Amino acid sequence: MSICAASCVLDFSSLSIAGPSSTPGSSSSSSSSRALLPHRRTLSSCTGWHTVFHTRPSPEPRDATRLYAVTELFPTLEDEVVEGEETAADTPATPSKPKKGKAALPLKRDRTRSKRFLEIQKNRANKQDYSPDAAIKLLKETSNAKFVETAEAHFRMNLDPKYADQQLRATVSLPKGTGQEVRIAVLAQGEKQSEARNAGADVVGADDLIEQISGGFMEFDKLIATPDMMPKVAKLGRLLGPRGLMPNPKAGTVTADLSQAIAEFKAGKVEYRTDKTGIVHVPFGKTSFSVEDLLTNLIAVANSVDSNKPTGAKGVYWKTAFVCATMGPSIKVNVTELRERKLS
Repeated sequence: MSICAASCVLDFSSLSIAGPSSTPGSSSSSSSSRALLPHRRTLSSCTGWHTVFHTRPSPEPRDATRLYAVTELFPTLEDEVVEGEETAADTPATPSKPKKGKAALPLKRDRTRSKRFLEIQKNRANKQDYSPDAAIKLLKETSNAKFVETAEAHFRMNLDPKYADQQLRATVSLPKGTGQEVRIAVLAQGEKQSEARNAGADVVGADDLIEQISGGFMEFDKLIATPDMMPKVAKLGRLLGPRGLMPNPKAGTVTADLSQAIAEFKAGKVEYRTDKTGIVHVPFGKTSFSVEDLLTNLIAVANSVDSNKPTGAKGVYWKTAFVCATMGPSIKVNVTELRERKLS
């Protein structure tokens, strides 16, 4: 039961304890009063608590009620609280030190960039679509690393690779080449090994080459296999798959015509595919190429992506297109203008 303690205390002041022969002025009456003194003190204390908690002027929030109860019991506490609030209000806030250097940059991603990158980034306008010609020229202007950088294209497609009919994987032969030497390994048997060596393959073998790859040999950029060797190559899937080296018919690396396949990859044939987020990443040359050569390769890549559109693609096929150098900022390309360009 929730009953105030003050209501449960008897009002001993209304009681008189006296015998039959006692008188108001007798000693028994005074002794009874002395016996009731502790009870009267208890009553006075409980009456004070009852007044504090049950006789406040008007309903107030819980925090104000608590403060009211405490200040009624401890009158000097309210003054101390008010003085503390005034002191805190009068104390001026310590001004924060102004940020300097990279910490003062508005974008967080720029705070971890190098000075070289921040300097060349000024040449590019944010959120602006460049024509293919202007994008290639700007790409060459922003490539000032100490090595020959690779020109890269990144296309965001409206595809969900988790569905089989929306997976994009194909190859494209760059008319002006890739600008780098491609090391090719071939898995074949019998006369096909001689054909591969004559076509310019760097490494040729069969079961012996499979054992070398299982042991960690990876001194090649492309691995081409004949169809009869694929059952034996299957056990290398966990090793070659994550590196993108597993032979695949869609990539042109499983074929019986080894001479043509080797010649195409040596001349500049590259493979591309969508990643888990639906983006295609394709290298299309070196920054040492001329603007015309890079533009020709970029148009060839765009035409190939359009011609290999998956059957499950719906709605807008292309979302955005960007080009960049290996160590340079990304440059947005106008998708409509890029798709309208065709190789003659």
